[in-house]
Amino acid sequence: MDRRGFVTSGMAAGLASITGGGTALGTLLDRALGPSAGRRDQEALIRLSSNENPLGVAPAAREAIIEAIVDANRYGGRHDEVVEALARHLGVGTDNLTLGFGSTEILQICTQAFQGPNTPLIIAEPTFEDVMGYQDTMPFEVHTVPLTADWQHDVHRMREISMERPSVVYFCNPNNPTGTITDSADIDAWIAGAPETTTFVMDEAYVEYVTDDRYWDSLRWIDEKPNVVVVRTFSKIYGMAGLRLGFAVSHPTTADRLREHTINNGPNMLAAAAALASLEDDGIVARSIAVNEEAKAIVHATLDELGLEYLPTNTNFIMHRINGDLETYRERMAERGLRVGRDFPPMLDHNRLSFGLPNEMDQWASAIRDFRTRGWI
Repeated sequence: MDRRGFVTSGMAAGLASITGGGTALGTLLDRALGPSAGRRDQEALIRLSSNENPLGVAPAAREAIIEAIVDANRYGGRHDEVVEALARHLGVGTDNLTLGFGSTEILQICTQAFQGPNTPLIIAEPTFEDVMGYQDTMPFEVHTVPLTADWQHDVHRMREISMERPSVVYFCNPNNPTGTITDSADIDAWIAGAPETTTFVMDEAYVEYVTDDRYWDSLRWIDEKPNVVVVRTFSKIYGMAGLRLGFAVSHPTTADRLREHTINNGPNMLAAAAALASLEDDGIVARSIAVNEEAKAIVHATLDELGLEYLPTNTNFIMHRINGDLETYRERMAERGLRVGRDFPPMLDHNRLSFGLPNEMDQWASAIRDFRTRGWI
C-alpha cells in the first residue's frame, strides 16, 4: 500500500469508528479528499466576503497535504526546506526570510519588534485593520491618515508625521479594503530619503493581482535598506488562507530581529507541504489570475449596467457603492445565499465584494439586479 493509500484507509477506519460507516463516512471522505473548487454544503452561503481564492489550494498541494498527514504527529521539521524553496522563487537569500502564521502574524511581529515609547505608528484610513489591533498593548502613538481623493495613501501627510523621530509606517499596497494602489514612485521617493529610524512595513498580500503599471513591489530595497520589511502571504494567490503561512522579506539584520519574535517548530507540516508543492506548480498563479479577471469582468459589467460606482481594483475584491443601508443589503444578500463584505468605516456607503468563481459572480449579479427591480439598490 502506498503512502496515500495508507493515509486514506487510516482516515476511513478512524471515521468509520466515529460514524458507524455508511453514507456519513462516504460524505466525510468525499469532503476531506475531493476537489475544493466551488465545494460547499447545499445550505451554506457562497463566501464573497473574505478575499479568499475560490479555486482552493493547487491540486499538487492537495496531494502533498494528504501525503503529509502521516507526519502530523511530529513537530514541524520543514522550516529550512520552505525557506530555501521560497528564496529560490523570489531570488533572495535565505537570510532575508522570516516565516509566520500567515502574514497577519508577520504584521504582529513587526509591531512587537519595532514598538517603543511614543513611537508614531502611521497608518492609512481605511486600511487592513489588524495592525491597529496589534498595537493596543504596545506603547505606540497611533496616527491615522485618510486616503487621498483618488484613494491613495497620503504619502505627503504620512511623511510629515514621521519627521524628526523614530516612526513605523504601514503601507498596505494594494490597499485593503479599497483595492486601490498607491503610486510606487511616491513611496520609493520617501524610502530613498528616509532615515533608518523610519521603519516601512510594506504589506503586499495582493501583489500577484496587480495590473497597474504605476505599481511595483518593494523587494528592491531589502539589501540596501534595513528599515524596509516586505510582507507577503500564501493565503491569496495560492489559496492557502486556512493553512496559515506568511513571510517577511527584509535585510538580514532586520530578519534576525524579526526572528527573535517568532515561534519555534513552524510552519506546521501541512502548510509546509502545501507551500512547497505550490511553489513548484507554475500554473496555479496563472489559473488564479485568469479566474479572478473573469469574475472581475462580470462584476464590472453588472455595476456599470446598474450605474453603481466602484473603485479601481488591483486585487481579488472590489469596493462598490450601494444605495441604502449596508446591513440591510448584507442581510438580503444572505437570504439569496451570498455572504458579502462587512463594514469598513468610514466607507459605510460601500460594500467590499470578494471575487468568487464566475458562476458565483453570476449568482451575485442576478441577486443585485433583482434588488434594483425591487427598488432596494
